[in-house]
Amino acid sequence: MRAASEVMSKFRLAVVQLRVSSVKADNLSRVQRLVKEAAGQGSKVVLLPECFNSPYGTSFFSTYAEKIPGESTQALSEVAKENKLYLVGGSIPEEDAGKLYNSCAVFGPDGEMILKHRKIHLFDIDVPGKIHFQESETLSPGNSLSMFDTPFCKVGVGICYDMRFAELAQLYSRKGCHLLVYPGAFNMTTGPAHWELLQRGRAVDNQVYVATASPARDEAASYVAWGHSTVVNPWGEVIAKSGPEETIIYADIDLQYLADIRQQIPITSQRRDDLYTVTSVQQGSS
Repeated sequence: MRAASEVMSKFRLAVVQLRVSSVKADNLSRVQRLVKEAAGQGSKVVLLPECFNSPYGTSFFSTYAEKIPGESTQALSEVAKENKLYLVGGSIPEEDAGKLYNSCAVFGPDGEMILKHRKIHLFDIDVPGKIHFQESETLSPGNSLSMFDTPFCKVGVGICYDMRFAELAQLYSRKGCHLLVYPGAFNMTTGPAHWELLQRGRAVDNQVYVATASPARDEAASYVAWGHSTVVNPWGEVIAKSGPEETIIYADIDLQYLADIRQQIPITSQRRDDLYTVTSVQQGSS
């Protein structure tokens, strides 16, 4: 029994940093191959990048948008079932009732979709002389928190810009999530400045593991992703990190280590709920 308990307290996470092309079928084929490769390395949970089936940009979203379920999510369902793992399907442009969303579908080892997260916070920024981008020109925001259970731990899902909002991570942690996953495509301005910083902040503040999956960098693309997919532990240490190229990174998620950190620095029991609180207006989906 002890051995089984020790096994369940650890699991391997794989993060796929995919080189995204303009050909959807090629993207799906490469995803399936890389997920299979990750499964061969013992991965139980695999994370894909934001906009893995489509170039990232407001001019592409409507062209590549699909219903969920649809072509891309069917491919994810099949590869999750074939390899008997949890697959966090990055994100794709989703069309529903005349609106477009940036959506992440999650699949269980039986191939069933267990969650759909629509990006809550849309990426609308203007850094003069560096980058101007407005997802709200074409996308609508989601309206719920998104968590799912595995035999190992509960997982909270956000997409890219969602990571900037500390309240979301706090709520996920308070609702029992030990791993937060953020498919994301930071750019060459915000990436070097904030990508790792935000992940380490979310991890330390909430004493959780944080994983991010970026598309691989394509210097010829209209939107150039920073890359550097990363996994951070509850102590705030980077335990896995890629460069800009297409690759898979791996991290062994140790839930006993997480429990030890929380015992050593017991901020959960030390919070002053009589002075402040962070609450969710909606219960969210799980």
